Amino acid sequence: MKLIIQIPCYNEADTLEIALNALPRQIEGIDKIEYLIINDGSKDNTVEVAKNWGINYIVNFKRNKGLAKGFMAGLDACLRNGADIIVNTDADNQYCADDIEKLVRPIVEGKTDIVIGERPIDQTEHFSPLKKKLQHLGSWVVRVASKSSIPDAPSGFRAYSRDAAMQMNVSNEYTYTLETIVQAGRNKIAMESVPIRTNEELRPSRLFSSMFGYVKKSMLTILRAFMMYKPMRFFTIVAAIPFLIGLALGIRFLIYFCLGAGSGHVQSLILSSTLMMLGFMTFIIGLQADIIAANRKLLEDVRYKVSKMYYGQSEEEKEDRE
Repeated sequence: MKLIIQIPCYNEADTLEIALNALPRQIEGIDKIEYLIINDGSKDNTVEVAKNWGINYIVNFKRNKGLAKGFMAGLDACLRNGADIIVNTDADNQYCADDIEKLVRPIVEGKTDIVIGERPIDQTEHFSPLKKKLQHLGSWVVRVASKSSIPDAPSGFRAYSRDAAMQMNVSNEYTYTLETIVQAGRNKIAMESVPIRTNEELRPSRLFSSMFGYVKKSMLTILRAFMMYKPMRFFTIVAAIPFLIGLALGIRFLIYFCLGAGSGHVQSLILSSTLMMLGFMTFIIGLQADIIAANRKLLEDVRYKVSKMYYGQSEEEKEDRE
């Protein structure tokens, strides 16, 4: 069984070697461990640091494309190089590398396909109180959207089986962490979480420039994923708001009409009709979106089968056949 540990990098020359030195060299149940970096258009000597360390694979972007694009490019390279398990971690040594064994163990034992590390958010000193609350809120929304029990959705410290990695398809350009959980939940891919440790902060996060930017991008990502993977539920909730308000105004008008005072409340009847029509039209949009989502699921199934043919067999599958 082959494990490839991938690390997205953007100007990480100062911290990359620290993160690489901490990575495990052997894990029980894993026959071979290899290492890969995704150079996301770095302008420093990140690549030279990786080469001098002895990295096995380097995926190069000529310009910065963002975390989501880098993550998907890393999965592609890992699969092409025969990975049975792929672990994603950070170049700033945020996560305790010794816990990689905890991430891969459930996959090695065949219990699940995706394992996500649960950080001790409330005990992390460099997280502000606001960020801690937002992390918990974001994770709750993702749990609702994905029907999963993952307590730390924004965690980038995670492991994928080969089969799960071939089913991932990130469409947003911000981050892969939230959308992949919603996608996995929708496709009923087995997921679980394990508690992991974090290290002291070596540098500030580069994923967002301000707390407002973090909130805005995270909420838009969750909202977009909800609309893509749970469109009927999303649009039904949105449609219910104007429809129910309009229905209440309509009932109010009927009461006044029965009491003989309807002529003075015609505006309520017009507003009621408008709101109910708006709610009904939104519901129709939801039906159309649900049909599109069904077609998307068919395309994802086709993509998955094509990926299995394209990437071929892993080393473990080849050994089983022999």
